[in-house]
Amino acid sequence: MADLKAVHFGAGNIGRGFVGLILHNAGYEVVFADVNAELIEALATTPSYQVHEVGFDSKTWMVDNYRALNSATHEAAVIAEIATADVVTTAVGPNILRFVAPLIAAAISKRDAQLAPLAVMACENAINATDLLRVEIEKTLTPDAAAGLASLAVFANTAVDRIVPNQAPGAGLDVTVEDFFEWVIESTPFAGNAPAIAEAHFVADLTPFIERKLFTVNTGHATTAYFGHLAGAASLSEAIALPDVFAAVGAVLAETKQLLVAVHAFAPEEQEAYLQKNLKRFANPALPDTPERVGRQPIRKLSRHERFIGPAAQLAERGLDTTALLAAIGAALRFDVPGDAQSVELQALLRSETAGDLSRQLTGLDASHPLFARVEAVVASVQDSL
Repeated sequence: MADLKAVHFGAGNIGRGFVGLILHNAGYEVVFADVNAELIEALATTPSYQVHEVGFDSKTWMVDNYRALNSATHEAAVIAEIATADVVTTAVGPNILRFVAPLIAAAISKRDAQLAPLAVMACENAINATDLLRVEIEKTLTPDAAAGLASLAVFANTAVDRIVPNQAPGAGLDVTVEDFFEWVIESTPFAGNAPAIAEAHFVADLTPFIERKLFTVNTGHATTAYFGHLAGAASLSEAIALPDVFAAVGAVLAETKQLLVAVHAFAPEEQEAYLQKNLKRFANPALPDTPERVGRQPIRKLSRHERFIGPAAQLAERGLDTTALLAAIGAALRFDVPGDAQSVELQALLRSETAGDLSRQLTGLDASHPLFARVEAVVASVQDSL
């Protein structure tokens, strides 16, 4: 265990407070790679940092046995570390994967064939992010190198879940996170040789867990934010404490529960327990998240396969109720925050586009889809209220 090494791209709050912590607890030396020079310098000159888990089971972890490299100015050093690592992970955002892919590709090309294949896992808030990373890696390789990739690296998709709020000023490298987390990794690509990460959960089929997380955690979190914003709540915990907001969120999650049970055969009592656990998470007063932060980028959150339209479309296709999700979509359309670029864009579109055109543009639904007319009616109602 002492010789295990992981290179992790993204030394921000999620990298330090979630993925880096779990890898550290599993016995890995963690090499953080990031382009933030100030952050990397702080990590490189500090022997440890603390992760404060807050909630019903609060505790503090000390993370040590790590190093830090600037991936913009020390590319060769990062490549050398990956070439001899056991695991490489990312928490940089899906749109940044194309920038880290060349470094991983170069390292794989230099990897000693006698080493076990490198485990590559993108830990992003996106479906099948590791597949996206692999595509970007393959773009940088010659055809021969791409053909030999499978013998040098194993690519496994993951589903990650931990609320990491904005940190208090002056926190330094220390990170405050909620006490709940889930890191689910597909096991099939490893063919029985999955990396030793005790706090990760390996499953043969990742899809049910991805959709359960997206349609429960992300849908519920955003619903709390949008209704909380309309109610003038200063925090997510304050929002969910309001009876009307709590009822709206509960109704949305009852609809997504019905879908998840129908599609993925989760036991109703299992999904209900997961639902209730997440309602408690949103109410955690130790997490100072705000509706404005959680609700940011409403256009993305209203897109075809995201947290509202994704489940609502599947419910409509099955002839099931979408009333609560449509109400949440209406609340998202009313998210008017001048500091968020997508909010500003959305408010402008509401004032310039027809309800039908905007519904198609936002949701990616065809007019023939059974959800389309319902969304169009919600858009028109919001436009009438402006």
